[in-house]
Amino acid sequence: MTWVTYAILSAFFGALVAIFGKIGVREVDSNLAVALRTLIIVFFAWGIVLVQGNARDLMRISRHSYLFLALSAIATGCSWLFYYKALKLGEASRVAPIDKLSVALAVAMAFVFLGEKPTVGNVLGAVLITAGVLVAALVR
Repeated sequence: MTWVTYAILSAFFGALVAIFGKIGVREVDSNLAVALRTLIIVFFAWGIVLVQGNARDLMRISRHSYLFLALSAIATGCSWLFYYKALKLGEASRVAPIDKLSVALAVAMAFVFLGEKPTVGNVLGAVLITAGVLVAALVR
């Protein structure tokens, strides 16, 4: 499969996160819901690693990679905590689009921090995503 296929699958399952999460958090504290979700993800992810036989590579990871994976994990945790709190308090059809503003922010940050070159396509795409987020979240 190509990276595009994986990205489309990510988007599909990301959409399910909003729907399943909104249903699941109805009668549960949002932080407890994130903790339970994270525990399930830990077992799921390690199960995949063990089945694939990649666990032995754990000791080959550089300190630099560990640092940025740890920072990514912290950012993920913060994102999930805020996302589930927003789902608890708001409509999924308005929360999910605002959450996807992360796409436009990631594009901008990729230019600044990763030195990626802006193209008409990714700049216009980020602008359109931002416009779409504003319309979906604010226009009634």
